[in-house]
Amino acid sequence: MSREAADHEAGLKGITFRAWHGKHYVTLAELLVRLGSFGLDLTWRVEFDEIVDPRCVEMEKRSADAGMDTLTLLSLTTPHLQLIDAEARGFAEDKLMVVLTEFDSSLWDVEAADERVLDELRRHYPGTTDLPRTVCLGGTQRPD
Repeated sequence: MSREAADHEAGLKGITFRAWHGKHYVTLAELLVRLGSFGLDLTWRVEFDEIVDPRCVEMEKRSADAGMDTLTLLSLTTPHLQLIDAEARGFAEDKLMVVLTEFDSSLWDVEAADERVLDELRRHYPGTTDLPRTVCLGGTQRPD
């Protein structure tokens, strides 16, 4: 099953917003903090299309096994780690709860099982829109 189909099956809803707000870049660490208590007890798996920092290698290494807890991921993403094409998936036991996807250091897509998480991010990041989805056989996918 494709990632998009799996997210659809998991009941995730999503938003998208610019990673840059003026001179401020929204980091993965900032998003983890904004998740608040929702994200605290999750187990994370992170993948990168482009390794931009030695910490990325460590995150992938820790993701290869059972994943890592939120505080470990947070410690590896600070300070000021800017990513290019990365995805962090947060699980509660084996259930996918949140997906944070960074595209080319310019956009963040956030998909979450809890709409309140998305509402909180909408308040913090101007210009946030619902994640565009198109229905297709086998699930949903983000249009190109």
